[in-house]
Amino acid sequence: MQTDPIADFLTRLRNATAAKHQRVDVPVSKLKIEIARILKEEGYISTYKMVDENKTHKILRVFLKYTPDRRSVITGMKRISKPGQRCYLGAGEIQPVVGGLGISILTTPKGLMTGRSARKAKLGGEILCEVW
Repeated sequence: MQTDPIADFLTRLRNATAAKHQRVDVPVSKLKIEIARILKEEGYISTYKMVDENKTHKILRVFLKYTPDRRSVITGMKRISKPGQRCYLGAGEIQPVVGGLGISILTTPKGLMTGRSARKAKLGGEILCEVW
């Protein structure tokens, strides 16, 4: 049993990029699919898809993205809100990540979105992670 599946997802991505893997497989959940969607929209991963490993469980296959000189597009990830200490921010409290070069991913009443789009929509919420 995992106590923090989002931290596990980010750690798997971090380890796969450090090892220069082309893809990484993670157990699937709706929240992980939405995080992968945001990472794809922002250009941090190339694509993702659901794979039926067998009849009992599905996995989320994330294809990583690298620069032509084999450096990872993702240089860092940080889990902000943890199960032991939740972190909620209002729309005016959302700060840019790494001077605007990174993104923050928030859960808002309108679903998962980046910090930039949450500020634009004047929505606050729980800040899950930062990616740069």
